[in-house]
Amino acid sequence: MDEHEVNRVRAKLALYVANVFASVPRRDQRAKGDCYLRGLMLDGRRKSIQAIAWRLQDGNEQNLQQFVNQSTWDPVPVQRRICERMLPLIDPAV
Repeated sequence: MDEHEVNRVRAKLALYVANVFASVPRRDQRAKGDCYLRGLMLDGRRKSIQAIAWRLQDGNEQNLQQFVNQSTWDPVPVQRRICERMLPLIDPAV
């Protein structure tokens, strides 16, 4: 998926991000989460922060690094929301 394709589905992605990151208290952290998820979806073998920041027009390596490694948000509610949304789609047998 290239950045043009990501932008095409950005409205749906914005709703997904709003739902998944609803527990993150600060708006700037939620915006960085949006940027990080878009970067993960883009084509490219490397999914490092540096590579993601380079691929996105609004990618800022320092901001993304801080979001992933140093931010004070709790990842457990985010992971829980992702699981709640994915379980019906993948229908795991175990």
